[in-house]
Amino acid sequence: MNRRAASNSPFPHRGKVGIGASATPLVALVAVVLALIAPTSHAVNYRWGDYDDKPLDWFASDEGRRIAHHILTYQSPDGGFPKNTDMASKPYEGDPADIQPMFDNGATYQHLPFLAHTFWATEDETYANAVINGIDYILAAQYQNGGFPQRYPLRGGYPDRITFNDGAMIGVMRFLQTVFEDPDYAFVGAERVVKAREAWGRGIALILKAQVVVGDKKTVWCAQHDAETLEPRGARSYEHPSLSGAESAGILFYLMELENPSREMVNAVVEGALWFESAALPGIRLERAEDGDRVIVDDPDAPPLWARFYQIDTNQPIFSGRDGVIKYALAEIERERRTGYSWYGNWGAGVAERFAVWMTRQDVLRQVFQ
Repeated sequence: MNRRAASNSPFPHRGKVGIGASATPLVALVAVVLALIAPTSHAVNYRWGDYDDKPLDWFASDEGRRIAHHILTYQSPDGGFPKNTDMASKPYEGDPADIQPMFDNGATYQHLPFLAHTFWATEDETYANAVINGIDYILAAQYQNGGFPQRYPLRGGYPDRITFNDGAMIGVMRFLQTVFEDPDYAFVGAERVVKAREAWGRGIALILKAQVVVGDKKTVWCAQHDAETLEPRGARSYEHPSLSGAESAGILFYLMELENPSREMVNAVVEGALWFESAALPGIRLERAEDGDRVIVDDPDAPPLWARFYQIDTNQPIFSGRDGVIKYALAEIERERRTGYSWYGNWGAGVAERFAVWMTRQDVLRQVFQ
């Protein structure tokens, strides 16, 4: 992202660095995936997406600087930011020590690009220093093995686990990639840029290593993984160790954006796409009833759905209420959880669509056929 360019997206999809393992029935797989489902769009709603299309001079405007000033007040002494907070409307007036910084729901990694743009527009070092502090926070939060927790400093419990849930780790990875690829981030210092590149490399290695193997086949990822063993782990009572349709799609989307992938990365994407093919749920449709409930109905003409969670050994969709008891049908859990959580989605359709395009890229084909 060049500060003189029109794009202000915090996630410029300009992956230029690849990483790593084999390629087996890839050509046949392309045909399978193309036939699997008609292309559908996959929209990602970034919390700060409203500002993606703002020209650089907007960040120097009264409105832009007002919002940037508000954002600064929410930065914790550690350098991170809290989640689910309206920072555009008013500044934080509490004790900074009470701020709980994290990466959940776009926290931190979506605020720093806004502040970077404000620095580029105003040349006010206050914003540069805030970005530097935020990058240092991210670097400090990374585990030695390359993973990122949901929140930092660590406080115990499931947020300490390596967290793919809701795009936390992938969001951090995108930002780190921007820092070392975009020359306009040079203001953070050459040493910090190198550290960002190294942290990103460790993160990619962790992603490839954490891909769950069932039998002798790689599948996809859990929403959370153990910070030491990398084993799949649960989170809230209704989020069990499992294969995650939603989070795994996000991981594959990111891996397929990167250029010059290694054989190991190509293999990871192919195996992930194969898993999504195997996990498709045809002939059903998710409906919202007149009373607001969510129900599954039979529909032989419906495009496939994918479940949020699959049992690791059986590849069977699983559901759970707040009691933590695993069920095998959405109707078997309480209404509050049926209607208050995303149990199904079209994630696999997005994977199939992108995979078909990815398999035509020359840098991918070199790994397939060499």
